[in-house]
Amino acid sequence: MDLQFFNTMDRKVVPFQPIDAKLVRMYTCGPTVYNFAHIGNFRAYMFEDLLRRTLEYFGYPVRQVMNLTDVDDKTIRDSRAARLPLREFTAKYKQAFFEDLKTLNIEPAEVYPAATDHIPQMIRLISVLMEKGFAYQAEDKSIYFSIDKFPDYGKLAKIDRENQRSGVRIKNDEYAKDSVADFALWKAWDENDGDVAWDSPWGKGRPGWHIECSAMSSEYLGDQFDIHTGGIDNMFPHHEDEIAQSEAASGKKWVNYWLHCAHLMVNGEKMSKSLGNFFTLRDLQQKGWKGREIRWVLIGAHYRKKLNFTFEALEQARETLGRFDEFFQRMREIAQTGDGTEISQTVAGAEQAFAAAMGDDLNISEALAAMFDLQRAANRLADAGELTAAGGAEVLAAFRKFDRIIGCFEVDAVKTEEFPAEVTALAEARIEARKAKNFVESDRLRDEIAGLGFIVEDIPGGKYRLKTLSK
Repeated sequence: MDLQFFNTMDRKVVPFQPIDAKLVRMYTCGPTVYNFAHIGNFRAYMFEDLLRRTLEYFGYPVRQVMNLTDVDDKTIRDSRAARLPLREFTAKYKQAFFEDLKTLNIEPAEVYPAATDHIPQMIRLISVLMEKGFAYQAEDKSIYFSIDKFPDYGKLAKIDRENQRSGVRIKNDEYAKDSVADFALWKAWDENDGDVAWDSPWGKGRPGWHIECSAMSSEYLGDQFDIHTGGIDNMFPHHEDEIAQSEAASGKKWVNYWLHCAHLMVNGEKMSKSLGNFFTLRDLQQKGWKGREIRWVLIGAHYRKKLNFTFEALEQARETLGRFDEFFQRMREIAQTGDGTEISQTVAGAEQAFAAAMGDDLNISEALAAMFDLQRAANRLADAGELTAAGGAEVLAAFRKFDRIIGCFEVDAVKTEEFPAEVTALAEARIEARKAKNFVESDRLRDEIAGLGFIVEDIPGGKYRLKTLSK
């Protein structure tokens, strides 16, 4: 089965063909470690995790590099405000980021290069650009990339260069499309940088944001690689500037596939602290939400569509995952003998539909639909007493496969819940009443249990299952 993705450079869905079929090389823009990552950041990291897992599901080994931006305008500004050395200030947020990845069950990248550990590589890259005439030192002693020297500048963001002014420079890391200008590769030291500076052939200073990713990606992936990802807000200027400096230096096409995810909204609005709808992962954990519940919400919309994050969606995620837990338990408890042929074809169809959906530009909605269809089909057979233990095992095996991408299920976890002794005694008495065929008493005990806030369900073998009534 083939893979295809929407390549931002082409503005269309195209077949995926890696440079080397034995290894897909992928670069993902990581966090700027000046604060705890928020759920908008994790929407991007979750999309990249789905992409990585899908590539692996289709049999491709992956080498993923995710950078850690630990020197830029924001990290310097906030470290100085905190009166801490830059490395000490960012260390806290680096550690928190890795903890958050584990909470959300995001597969780790092979390399997490920190910008401050790769200054020599950045200086070498800037030197090449200077030698080739693509960069120059301005009156402020900073080094800038001349976009006029790179005719393809703007090809990713589709910028109309004819209406842009020439010779304009911009030193900030972030700027808008209407401010297209020569961008900083090396920023000469000034007093706002405090003690953050490195020696270079052009004087004391620090790297610009954009050169960091070009230098670190080539260090670990080479001058050409398969996939570069990030949020849609990274397309310009960050990714556009990366392309210019990387291709100018190497003379080669840098990246074959560009994938970008859309923004996350909260209750239909842009997330912002002023609106009171700004949440880090830790904020949600403190409110009692589990990592897999948050993950389920973050993967719930196609990556190129805006994702509306709500607490109602988290409630639905908790209910949905709880029902899956019960479903897996039910499949494990099926005792009827047989070879599983009653559901084999349904399982095979679900697996095929799931793979086809994820292979079609990560169509998560269709993939989830395939899973829900299999769940319903298995429950119908179980309700009719037609599902065998072998069939239940096939269903569980399919969901283990699905979870290689979804990453939210606990297929083999045995869920235990403590119930009040009074409720357990009533349930045991009800079993005895059923054995004695005293169904009037059995129904009365069932209603009494319900009155206490619990449900009793009969399962094969003369046993029962208790559940707490949903509020």
